[in-house]
Amino acid sequence: MEHPHPHKSPYGNSLPRPESEREGFGQGLRRRRIFLIDAATERNAAHSLRSHLKPGWDFRTDSKPHPARNGLTPRRQRLLAWMALALSVSASAACAQERGLSLESAVRLALERNERARIAEAHAAAAGARASSVRTFFLPDLTLIGNYTRRAYQTLQTVRGETAVFQHYNALSSTATVTMDLFDARLFPLYRQVTQEREAARLTASNDKRLLAFDAAEAYLTALSTEQVFEAAQRRLDFARASLKDARARFEAQIVSSNDVTRAELELATAEREGTGAQGDVKTTRLSLGYLLDTDVDGPLQTPAALLQAATEAPGIADDLIAQAQKQRPDVAASRRRAEALRASAREPLFRMFPTLTLAGLYRNTNETGVTGHRHDGNASLALGWNLFDGGRGRAERAERLALARAADLDLQASERRLALEVRSALVALSNRQAVIRQASVAVEVAQKNARQTAELYRQGLVNALQVADANVGLFEAEVALASARYGLALAYLDLRAATGLGPIGEESTP
Repeated sequence: MEHPHPHKSPYGNSLPRPESEREGFGQGLRRRRIFLIDAATERNAAHSLRSHLKPGWDFRTDSKPHPARNGLTPRRQRLLAWMALALSVSASAACAQERGLSLESAVRLALERNERARIAEAHAAAAGARASSVRTFFLPDLTLIGNYTRRAYQTLQTVRGETAVFQHYNALSSTATVTMDLFDARLFPLYRQVTQEREAARLTASNDKRLLAFDAAEAYLTALSTEQVFEAAQRRLDFARASLKDARARFEAQIVSSNDVTRAELELATAEREGTGAQGDVKTTRLSLGYLLDTDVDGPLQTPAALLQAATEAPGIADDLIAQAQKQRPDVAASRRRAEALRASAREPLFRMFPTLTLAGLYRNTNETGVTGHRHDGNASLALGWNLFDGGRGRAERAERLALARAADLDLQASERRLALEVRSALVALSNRQAVIRQASVAVEVAQKNARQTAELYRQGLVNALQVADANVGLFEAEVALASARYGLALAYLDLRAATGLGPIGEESTP
């Protein structure tokens, strides 16, 4: 029968709580302490306001009090509500800071603050502007020109008995010209080329941002891995200090020789050295992560439990993943767009054999009428042009562009083959890491058991300090290997996601 109070003995004595429950209980106390502090602060602020303000006073008037319930005017009530809201926001910020930085937040900060994301967007915007400039070829050009001329003399002439001014002292004129290509066959392949280049630039920018997200995720996992190694080094250091204390006590009791103390001191010095190196690695990896996020990373890092769990699952079939990658990889889609753009460029010289048709219109206004007596004049014209022979320049340009298009097709073919290699290599690495982490977990369990047994045997005088130090070293190495295997597995899983065209935290790339 289960006892109604699992943490109390039948005699009323308290039993030790499990570790997980002690941690949850401590976090609950901290949250309750923050809530009590915020509530007390709010009560003190309200009491201070009530003591300094006259009951019923309304700041909207100069001297007339405003009736209010419980001695608080609506203005004071709003003020207290705003203060309570500010206190709740500060408490939420404190809780968020206590929780630390998550993997999702790190990726989001990298995409928002890192210059690489903005550079990629700028290149995509430039390609879009080039495409817009080509669209202007299908629109008319309108030009307005105004002219003013000051002359030293005025010219008069008599025509049919009437005197007309041919040249004024102040001559004014304006001209409007409209020109439009009604038909130019070359514009169609050129427009196709720039639109494909625009899409290629957009996909390249998307892929650059995706790779930035993966770099941020890998830096985050590397920082977590170094912290795990540092914690293992601290446990080794604590164990070495306890072993040295025990060895000195046994030496003073003349149970062991001074060699045990020397060996324990050597193990302590080695543990301190490893701890110092691990602490330096933690600082270095945090600096690298902060550089990618463009912010200081000082708080704790949350363990990405969902990512670590997903890394332990079966990845899938290689052929299906390769087919998925060919559809989702933005870099491969960008290579396809660039190849198509070069093929469209190679077709442009062929369209030069077609004639061009241009519409032109002109309107003129002047104060010098001359013989005609007309102040306004205009005309419209159609121009048909046909380049029958260009000296072989079009043929040479087409040959060059066809060669570039073939090179782009070969580059696309190589990218697809490299994609398949990356997917298969990532699958092999992930499977290997999954096997390694199982072995590393078993090794840690055995090393922990060996360390406990060796320490107990040393207290009984059955083993010497050298064996205790060896057990401590073995436990440290096993814990380091487990931490490296755990986050190495996560990195291998990220490599597989990158190879298949996915993002680091679940979003898919859609070319």
